[in-house]
Amino acid sequence: MLTIMEHIEHPFAKGNLTTDGIQWSAEKTTGTDAYETVEEVTVNPPALGAVIEFEFGLTGAVKSSGAAEGILFKWQARNKGGNWVDLHPEITYAANASAYREYTMSGRFKPVNGFSGVPFDLRLMIKSASAGGENAVGKTKSSSYVRVIYAAS
Repeated sequence: MLTIMEHIEHPFAKGNLTTDGIQWSAEKTTGTDAYETVEEVTVNPPALGAVIEFEFGLTGAVKSSGAAEGILFKWQARNKGGNWVDLHPEITYAANASAYREYTMSGRFKPVNGFSGVPFDLRLMIKSASAGGENAVGKTKSSSYVRVIYAAS
């Protein structure tokens, strides 16, 4: 007999409590012009099963270390230990990105090849938009959530 299960988790930016209720992960500053991971987590629901759908509300903030370059970012997921799948097209925060800007990527996501099961890994990736010498800076927000609906036997 199959049982439909729901698992909701807020896996990012865990740490010290705050006076205003807004928690962020540690800042990640890139060291190269290639994509680098801001924060990576594993979501491990209490039972295994066939995923029906994923739902995300993922918030990150990005900026450049200077005023000339933009920032590129994307959220990715994968079956535990597998190949990464982009959850959305690459997003650009255009030049003069020297102040933090929050982006929330949300919605439902159907299982696809490479990202179709539990447990799974999830991460935010950032990089500088050009090779001009500025760094990308990013952080994840604790209000980010993941909801998984799946059939467990």
